[in-house]
Amino acid sequence: MLTTVIATSGFLARKYVDKDEKSKKKIKTGLAVLLNISVSIAIILTNKWLYTVVGFPNMTLTLMHFMTTFICLHVCQAFGVFSVKKVPMTSMIPLALCFCGFVVVTNLSLENNSVGTYQVAKVMTTPCVLLIQYYCYGKFASKATILTVIPIIIGVVLCFIYDIKFNLIGTVYAIMGVVVTSFYQVLVGEKQKELQLNSMQLLYYQAPMSAVILILPVATCEPVLELAYRSWTFMELVPVVCSCLIAFTVNLSIYWIIGSTSALTYNMAGHLKFCLTVAAGFFLFQDPMSANQLFGLILTLAGVVAYSHVRS
Repeated sequence: MLTTVIATSGFLARKYVDKDEKSKKKIKTGLAVLLNISVSIAIILTNKWLYTVVGFPNMTLTLMHFMTTFICLHVCQAFGVFSVKKVPMTSMIPLALCFCGFVVVTNLSLENNSVGTYQVAKVMTTPCVLLIQYYCYGKFASKATILTVIPIIIGVVLCFIYDIKFNLIGTVYAIMGVVVTSFYQVLVGEKQKELQLNSMQLLYYQAPMSAVILILPVATCEPVLELAYRSWTFMELVPVVCSCLIAFTVNLSIYWIIGSTSALTYNMAGHLKFCLTVAAGFFLFQDPMSANQLFGLILTLAGVVAYSHVRS
């Protein structure tokens, strides 16, 4: 009798501890998503100013982002925030290459497509992630999860249906962007599990490797010497520094969300960010919104809410 009571008590204790741990993880994930949305919007606004006002080259800025990320991580490691774990450098090459391809191809997609076509291609990353996880890693998504993706895709299409235009080169870049981005997001999660690394440890290796890979295209395709000899004002340098520091937080939050949840959950956070950005444009800046766009926004948000319900 006493043994039964002890065993039952132990089972209930473990149950409540597990429940408490799950609650803490949900709270941490929620905070990480909010942080990612906030810093992503901040870096979009900062980078837009740098691109349009200063004329800062895109890949050069990305290279600086990853150099800054590595320096910040090195400082964190020096202060004992995390420890560096030795792993084969060759295991990082696919991840670093996918990131560089993701940066280059998505920029080419944006350059050769309308904003509407670019956004519709971007939302196709979600089903592509599901396909990669199924065919490459044997991970099955439930029917309920797959069903939540459908209203999101329809919603984004409705939001940008007025601006969807197709051309051969733009379509090729859009498809390539979807595939490379999806592989990159999936690899971020899989490498953390495969190599038993946390988000900081993985980013510590990937950031400098991606920076090195970007040196050649930056040196050959962008006006690096013009930047070096340019007379920079204080008001131009501050946004550059802010962009690099914000990028560190963006990169770290992406790796943490994917590592702690999945690439699909990170995609859903991206769709939520899209909804909030469109809504903020309407309420704060009086951007016009048609009935189609409003319905599309509601559908997208409903899909994100349904996904969070299914996952919980």
